Amino acid sequence: MGQFENLRVFAMVVESESISKAANKLRVAKSAVSRRLALLEDHYGTVLIDRSSGNWHVTDVGQELYQRTLPLIGDFDELESDFMNSSFESSGPLSVSVPRDFGSGFLSDILISFKIQHPEIQLSVDFDDRHIDLTRENYDLAIRLPSSDPGEGIATQIGTVQHSLLASPGYLKEHSEPQSLKELSRHRLLYFGNARRAEWNFSEPGAKRKVVEFHPFLNSNNGAYLCRAACAGLGICKLPDFITHDAVARGDLVKVLADNPLNDTKILLVRAANRRMNRRMRLFSDAVKQAYNQHSKMREI
Repeated sequence: MGQFENLRVFAMVVESESISKAANKLRVAKSAVSRRLALLEDHYGTVLIDRSSGNWHVTDVGQELYQRTLPLIGDFDELESDFMNSSFESSGPLSVSVPRDFGSGFLSDILISFKIQHPEIQLSVDFDDRHIDLTRENYDLAIRLPSSDPGEGIATQIGTVQHSLLASPGYLKEHSEPQSLKELSRHRLLYFGNARRAEWNFSEPGAKRKVVEFHPFLNSNNGAYLCRAACAGLGICKLPDFITHDAVARGDLVKVLADNPLNDTKILLVRAANRRMNRRMRLFSDAVKQAYNQHSKMREI
């Protein structure tokens, strides 16, 4: 066990890039960290971190040991989390990054409910559309709605987002409802993004792919705003169901060209490749999956 703790301290020093900072994080004396590091170097008979005057860097051997140590620490922490008493299992920090519109439009109630159920978890939620670096920025989990490659990390699909073309009844009465994709580009189209020349992709019968190119009548990077604009009769929008569900239920928006389905978007829960799922992360993952399953069943009614 002493050797394992030496490895854990070594990993903290590498990640902190400082013995002093590692000691502060571990809440121990700097001398204790230095002693454990020296014991580890004596055990392996090599320098792991060059700490000569005016120099500080992890040696090649140190880098290899660090990379091979991380999974061991993860396995041990996961074991501790799973078999300690439940009140201890669920305590501690949990940092999550979520897309802005999806977070505020669908996840906010789930996040509040999760915090109420697990008050001992120190939940931190970042609502941001940027592609965060899970490892460098020290997030436990990120929810992503990727249009293509989700990027680095280990991803688990927890659901799908359905997109629809929608417009207000008033707009369709004034401008006539399009009967084909060819007619669609002649309408006022509201686009999520800042492209001056945009495109929407459709899957036509027979698995054929159709692209409609257009100049947006209105651009925005805020889905809720585009939904309100469409409700006000400004044009036709293409938005996910978690933003438009209430407007459709009220009759403020109706679907357009429903026989030409749009590609669904995967909802992915992503964690860094070097980070094992602890109990807090699993509790959060299960809560989101359960909430989305309930949402899907209600949508089918």
